[in-house]
Amino acid sequence: MSATSIAIVGTGMTDMGRRDQELDTMAYEVVHEALDDAGVSPNELGLVVVGNAMAGRLSDQNCMRGQSWLRKAGLNEAAIVNVDNSCAGGSSALHLATMAAMVQDRPVLALGVEKMWTGNRDQTIAGIEDGLPAEYRHDLHERRHAEDNPAGSILMGLNNAWAARLMREAGTTLRQIASAAVKAFDHASHNPLAQFQRSVTVDDVLASPQVAGVLTRLMCSSFTDGAAAMVLAGPGVAAPAAAPRIIGSVARSGNGLLDYHDRLSQVAAASWEAFGFGPEEADMVELHDATAAEELYALESLGFFRQGEAGPATESGATRIGTPGLVVNPSGGLVGRGHPLGATGLAQVVELATQLRGRAGSRQVEGARTGVAVNTGGIIYGDAGIVCIHAVRRGSAA
Repeated sequence: MSATSIAIVGTGMTDMGRRDQELDTMAYEVVHEALDDAGVSPNELGLVVVGNAMAGRLSDQNCMRGQSWLRKAGLNEAAIVNVDNSCAGGSSALHLATMAAMVQDRPVLALGVEKMWTGNRDQTIAGIEDGLPAEYRHDLHERRHAEDNPAGSILMGLNNAWAARLMREAGTTLRQIASAAVKAFDHASHNPLAQFQRSVTVDDVLASPQVAGVLTRLMCSSFTDGAAAMVLAGPGVAAPAAAPRIIGSVARSGNGLLDYHDRLSQVAAASWEAFGFGPEEADMVELHDATAAEELYALESLGFFRQGEAGPATESGATRIGTPGLVVNPSGGLVGRGHPLGATGLAQVVELATQLRGRAGSRQVEGARTGVAVNTGGIIYGDAGIVCIHAVRRGSAA
């Protein structure tokens, strides 16, 4: 979908390193941060779309989530629509908000919020695994007992199988995978809102505790509490010329007929056609690195690198901030910034907007004009449940 007139006029995001805030507090905080940034009052909004994955299981809020958390936010009677699309709840909310903004004569708000730290690790893992069909999930649990998976996560088991395939078919090495994690933590250390504020070495990553197969703790994203919000202005709403523009929003669901990474390639091809440019024109990408290995696999599946080239490029430092080529996950990504499921997709696009407004401080990607965000949600019999890809371009006066 082309969305050349959709301006990002305000953004907000919580500190992803905190665990002490409840869902309503996080939601209220980022909504008002985004509204203040946009110069929009709550009662001006025409629609609110809220992404969340696990509140039903973890926080006893199965339905009317956005209405419950934002009832004191002063939104008056703006419709609140709730979206649950597992890890892609935030990007799905943004996709719907983008479509709505094209025909609305009032600003539209997209919000993603998630609380994963509740003190019950087993329930949080179960909530993450709700993103798989029940029969498939149960079958994977039966097979897990024969696998090298001390963490007990079937999703990390799947990610390990993909990492092993990447190493076998693309020649990717463990040190290259570890280098992706090192970059993630380094970028995150320059992001004051990131979950992790530390640097690590390749040896640190390789020596950290095993999660599943070749994957270690520092190669994997962690439980994260957080929220992100964005105010959009369509063609019927006045917006500053300098505001970044969403120039495309593509969402496609899988059905179990393709491999996960083949689905990424298919949706990427459709996205490049819809956006009117190819991966070589992107200055930065925020992608779904549930693990460091997945970053490398996704970079090749999406067309940013040919097979076997993402690992060496990452190990050489070519995807870091300050290099002339593509910058990967300047925020720190899921591994470094954090992965609050229903908020992740919006956090990715908030980062792109922050960069394109020149507000990223020491992690600023100088001269960046175009960014792409790729967020996936759920696994349907080895396929991606949904892939959402957004393209954002710098405003004309930025």
